[in-house]
Amino acid sequence: MHMMAKTPFPVMIFAAGFGRRMGALTKDKPKPLVPVKGRALIDYAVDIARESGAQTILVNLHYKHQMLADHLRDAPVQTRLELPDILETGGGLKAALPQLGAGPVVTINSDAIWQGENPIAALRARWQPERMEALLLCIERTHAQGHSGAGDFSLAKNGCLQRGGNLVYTGVQIIKTDGLMAIEQRAFSLNLLWAQMIERQSVYGAVYRGNWCDVGHPEGLACAQNMLSHSNMPKAN
Repeated sequence: MHMMAKTPFPVMIFAAGFGRRMGALTKDKPKPLVPVKGRALIDYAVDIARESGAQTILVNLHYKHQMLADHLRDAPVQTRLELPDILETGGGLKAALPQLGAGPVVTINSDAIWQGENPIAALRARWQPERMEALLLCIERTHAQGHSGAGDFSLAKNGCLQRGGNLVYTGVQIIKTDGLMAIEQRAFSLNLLWAQMIERQSVYGAVYRGNWCDVGHPEGLACAQNMLSHSNMPKAN
């Protein structure tokens, strides 16, 4: 195995969004504080990052940011306020680079629940920096619990991702950030960077074999509670 593959990467947890798909649940709290089996969603993401060995864990905040900052006060994370405007995933990551460093970064969305292998460890074991600019963890559409939309990607024979297909992006990736500085917009989606990388055939995919539930909407909450009730979340190796 490539020695670099074992190096823990800095992790950015995206937690700035408004959580509008959650409806009334996010009227009085940010989505990352919505509880699943008595724990805030964000706590599950922080655990995954911590168990991956990350030395730097950065959480971006915007909507109801003080509540989230208070909740994370004793957690092993740094926080970064996005004010006055929300910067989306690409802009948020670009703005955070001074804290994350110049190398590859792991990004993880804070609105999913995992069961099985630590998703960051799963990616790190498959990361090949000499040919990959991004490695996205996906799950087969039929196994994407709580996800009602279509798939996002398909896997070519060489392991590259192409748009459209039956793989759902789980919200965890390793990505090289060099290309962000060339994007002039302040607020933009990481889709912009992915599009450039897909053209170069340098976006790869890995398929997650554990359980995953999208908790971006109220129906996903019941699904996640149910998933966690049926067996305890295994610890990462």
